[in-house]
Amino acid sequence: MIVASLALGWRLVIYAGAGVAGGIANGVAGGGTFITFPTLLALGVPALQANVSTTVGVVPSYLAGLTTYRRSLGAHRGPLASLVAPAVLGTLSGCALLLTGSQQTFRAVVPWLIGAATVLFAAAPLVTRYLPHVDPDHPARRRVLRVAVFVAAIYGGYFGAGLGIMLLAVMAVTLPYDIHEIQGLRATLSTLIGGTAAVVFAIRGHLAVAAVAMLLVGSLVGGWLGTRLITRLSPWVVRCLVVAFGVATTVRLAVG
Repeated sequence: MIVASLALGWRLVIYAGAGVAGGIANGVAGGGTFITFPTLLALGVPALQANVSTTVGVVPSYLAGLTTYRRSLGAHRGPLASLVAPAVLGTLSGCALLLTGSQQTFRAVVPWLIGAATVLFAAAPLVTRYLPHVDPDHPARRRVLRVAVFVAAIYGGYFGAGLGIMLLAVMAVTLPYDIHEIQGLRATLSTLIGGTAAVVFAIRGHLAVAAVAMLLVGSLVGGWLGTRLITRLSPWVVRCLVVAFGVATTVRLAVG
């Protein structure tokens, strides 16, 4: 393949460009892996190594969201603290599934997961409208949120494309916050999940070092740009963008 035979300098430039584009996507709603992962494959990186390398490389794109939403996150430390354990345990389970288990069954389920999450997010205003009698702080909602985050984290540790959409969906239904507050929580959990997976993959030594280095730089820039964009848009436009990303991600997974 011509792309795979490029000189190192050009390969580094392409890695960085993919990182910027993937970071922008993650700053908006998630799905940056669908840019970075195929790029690494096209440049000759083996599939498993490309998967784990892109998981590590896009972590800075979530960090950019933390700096943007840091003020609003201070008011939600309680809910966040209760989600740390499910997120970490789910991520470790997903990493174990990727590194030691069969990939065929899980890959068959993934499009359905992202598709269902997209529908749930789109319908969240209607769902919450018909649940006015349920206190937002009701223990049942908190339990559902923790279980859903655990399941999403399993997916995040395994592959992660569309993870942000899954997190946005469950939080839109279970938490009484506006879309921008939820985006901040999504960025925080994505950072935690991606960071946990990064530690596991770094220890296992499956990383393509040059690719990861350039993705780290590019995704930091892209994540900042994407987050700056999303905070300047109205909640309605943000919701439409997230749904559009969800549909595109579902289709890409189903046909890929």
